[in-house]
Amino acid sequence: MGKMLSKIFGNKEMRILMLGLDAAGKTTILYKLKLGQSVTTIPTVGFNVETVTYKNVKFNVWDVGGQDKIRPLWRHYYTGTQGLIFVVDCADRDRIDEARQELHRIINDREMRDAIILIFANKQDLPDAMKPHEIQEKLGLTRIRDRNWCSTKDVEKPGAMRTASS
Repeated sequence: MGKMLSKIFGNKEMRILMLGLDAAGKTTILYKLKLGQSVTTIPTVGFNVETVTYKNVKFNVWDVGGQDKIRPLWRHYYTGTQGLIFVVDCADRDRIDEARQELHRIINDREMRDAIILIFANKQDLPDAMKPHEIQEKLGLTRIRDRNWCSTKDVEKPGAMRTASS
Protein backbone atom coordinates (compact mmCIF):
# COMPACT_ATOMS: atom_id res chain seq x y z
CA MET A 1 0.00 0.00 0.00
CA GLY A 2 2.81 2.43 0.87
CA LYS A 3 4.49 1.90 -2.49
CA MET A 4 1.33 2.96 -4.33
CA LEU A 5 0.81 6.01 -2.10
CA SER A 6 4.49 6.94 -2.44
CA LYS A 7 4.17 6.75 -6.23
CA ILE A 8 1.07 8.95 -6.16
CA PHE A 9 2.31 11.59 -3.73
CA GLY A 10 6.10 11.80 -4.23
CA ASN A 11 8.49 13.19 -1.59
CA LYS A 12 6.40 15.07 0.95
CA GLU A 13 4.15 14.99 3.96
CA MET A 14 0.53 13.99 3.46
CA ARG A 15 -2.62 14.22 5.56
CA ILE A 16 -4.55 10.95 5.41
CA LEU A 17 -7.96 10.40 6.96
CA MET A 18 -8.88 6.83 7.94
CA LEU A 19 -12.63 6.36 8.26
CA GLY A 20 -15.14 3.53 8.30
CA LEU A 21 -17.87 2.10 10.48
CA ASP A 22 -17.11 1.12 14.06
CA ALA A 23 -15.29 -2.23 14.44
CA ALA A 24 -14.07 -2.19 10.81
CA GLY A 25 -10.45 -2.40 11.98
CA LYS A 26 -9.16 1.14 11.40
CA THR A 27 -7.04 1.39 14.53
CA THR A 28 -5.59 -2.09 14.06
CA ILE A 29 -4.57 -1.17 10.50
CA LEU A 30 -3.07 2.14 11.65
CA TYR A 31 -0.82 0.49 14.21
CA LYS A 32 0.08 -2.36 11.85
CA LEU A 33 1.30 0.30 9.41
CA LYS A 34 3.07 2.29 12.15
CA LEU A 35 4.66 -0.56 14.12
CA GLY A 36 4.75 -3.38 11.59
CA GLN A 37 2.91 -5.71 13.94
CA SER A 38 -0.59 -6.33 15.19
CA VAL A 39 -1.58 -4.81 18.51
CA THR A 40 -4.63 -5.17 20.71
CA THR A 41 -6.88 -2.13 20.42
CA ILE A 42 -10.01 -0.78 22.05
CA PRO A 43 -12.83 1.11 20.29
CA THR A 44 -11.73 4.60 19.32
CA VAL A 45 -13.76 7.34 20.96
CA GLY A 46 -12.43 10.47 19.32
CA PHE A 47 -9.34 9.94 17.20
CA ASN A 48 -5.79 8.60 17.00
CA VAL A 49 -3.15 10.35 14.92
CA GLU A 50 0.18 8.81 13.95
CA THR A 51 2.91 9.65 11.47
CA VAL A 52 3.79 6.70 9.27
CA THR A 53 6.92 7.11 7.14
CA TYR A 54 7.36 5.05 4.01
CA LYS A 55 10.36 5.72 1.78
CA ASN A 56 10.20 9.43 0.94
CA VAL A 57 6.69 10.12 2.25
CA LYS A 58 5.46 11.01 5.73
CA PHE A 59 1.79 10.18 6.17
CA ASN A 60 -0.02 11.91 9.02
CA VAL A 61 -2.82 9.40 9.49
CA TRP A 62 -5.94 10.47 11.37
CA ASP A 63 -7.95 7.45 12.56
CA VAL A 64 -11.36 8.73 13.64
CA GLY A 65 -13.89 6.65 15.57
CA GLY A 66 -16.70 5.15 13.51
CA GLN A 67 -19.58 4.89 15.98
CA ASP A 68 -22.79 6.36 14.57
CA LYS A 69 -22.80 9.18 17.13
CA ILE A 70 -19.26 10.21 16.10
CA ARG A 71 -19.79 10.10 12.31
CA PRO A 72 -21.40 13.58 12.08
CA LEU A 73 -18.07 14.93 13.41
CA TRP A 74 -16.05 13.37 10.57
CA ARG A 75 -16.58 16.44 8.37
CA HIS A 76 -14.53 18.52 10.82
CA TYR A 77 -11.47 16.45 9.80
CA TYR A 78 -11.89 16.88 6.02
CA THR A 79 -10.07 20.19 5.50
CA GLY A 80 -6.61 19.62 4.08
CA THR A 81 -7.08 15.87 3.67
CA GLN A 82 -5.20 14.53 0.64
CA GLY A 83 -6.07 10.86 0.99
CA LEU A 84 -8.94 8.84 2.41
CA ILE A 85 -8.53 5.27 3.61
CA PHE A 86 -12.07 3.93 3.97
CA VAL A 87 -12.00 0.66 5.90
CA VAL A 88 -14.75 -1.90 5.31
CA ASP A 89 -15.38 -5.02 7.41
CA CYS A 90 -15.89 -7.60 4.65
CA ALA A 91 -17.57 -10.01 7.08
CA ASP A 92 -20.21 -7.47 8.17
CA ARG A 93 -22.84 -8.08 5.50
CA ASP A 94 -25.56 -6.51 7.67
CA ARG A 95 -23.92 -3.07 7.54
CA ILE A 96 -22.43 -2.90 4.04
CA ASP A 97 -25.23 -0.60 2.86
CA GLU A 98 -24.56 1.68 5.83
CA ALA A 99 -20.86 1.70 4.86
CA ARG A 100 -21.81 2.60 1.26
CA GLN A 101 -23.95 5.51 2.44
CA GLU A 102 -21.17 6.85 4.66
CA LEU A 103 -18.51 6.46 1.94
CA HIS A 104 -20.58 8.37 -0.61
CA ARG A 105 -21.46 11.05 1.96
CA ILE A 106 -17.71 11.56 2.53
CA ILE A 107 -16.57 11.61 -1.09
CA ASN A 108 -19.42 13.89 -2.16
CA ASP A 109 -18.38 16.54 0.36
CA ARG A 110 -16.72 19.57 -1.27
CA GLU A 111 -13.79 19.41 1.15
CA MET A 112 -12.95 15.87 0.01
CA ARG A 113 -13.21 16.36 -3.77
CA ASP A 114 -9.44 16.24 -4.34
CA ALA A 115 -8.65 13.38 -1.95
CA ILE A 116 -7.37 10.09 -3.35
CA ILE A 117 -9.57 7.21 -2.16
CA LEU A 118 -8.28 3.87 -0.88
CA ILE A 119 -10.88 1.26 0.01
CA PHE A 120 -9.39 -1.18 2.51
CA ALA A 121 -11.36 -4.44 2.36
CA ASN A 122 -10.55 -5.72 5.85
CA LYS A 123 -11.20 -9.08 7.54
CA GLN A 124 -11.05 -11.11 4.32
CA ASP A 125 -9.86 -14.09 6.36
CA LEU A 126 -13.18 -14.45 8.21
CA PRO A 127 -15.79 -17.02 7.16
CA ASP A 128 -18.33 -15.75 4.64
CA ALA A 129 -16.38 -12.52 4.07
CA MET A 130 -17.36 -10.65 0.94
CA LYS A 131 -14.82 -10.86 -1.87
CA PRO A 132 -13.27 -7.68 -3.32
CA HIS A 133 -15.52 -7.70 -6.41
CA GLU A 134 -18.58 -7.98 -4.16
CA ILE A 135 -17.35 -5.09 -2.00
CA GLN A 136 -16.80 -2.97 -5.13
CA GLU A 137 -20.34 -3.69 -6.27
CA LYS A 138 -22.03 -3.15 -2.89
CA LEU A 139 -20.13 0.10 -2.26
CA GLY A 140 -20.95 1.39 -5.74
CA LEU A 141 -17.28 1.93 -6.57
CA THR A 142 -17.62 1.36 -10.30
CA ARG A 143 -20.00 4.32 -10.43
CA ILE A 144 -17.31 6.66 -9.10
CA ARG A 145 -16.13 8.20 -12.37
CA ASP A 146 -14.73 11.57 -11.35
CA ARG A 147 -12.22 10.36 -8.76
CA ASN A 148 -9.10 8.25 -8.48
CA TRP A 149 -9.64 5.31 -6.16
CA CYS A 150 -7.96 2.03 -5.35
CA SER A 151 -8.71 -0.93 -3.13
CA THR A 152 -6.64 -3.38 -1.14
CA LYS A 153 -7.33 -6.21 1.24
CA ASP A 154 -4.05 -6.65 3.07
CA VAL A 155 -1.43 -4.39 4.64
CA GLU A 156 1.22 -7.04 4.03
CA LYS A 157 0.43 -7.62 0.35
CA PRO A 158 0.57 -4.26 -1.44
CA GLY A 159 0.47 -6.06 -4.79
CA ALA A 160 -3.14 -6.93 -3.99
CA MET A 161 -4.15 -3.33 -4.61
CA ARG A 162 -6.43 -2.59 -7.54
CA THR A 163 -6.62 0.86 -9.03
CA ALA A 164 -9.14 2.70 -11.10
CA SER A 165 -9.06 6.22 -12.38
CA SER A 166 -11.27 8.49 -14.37
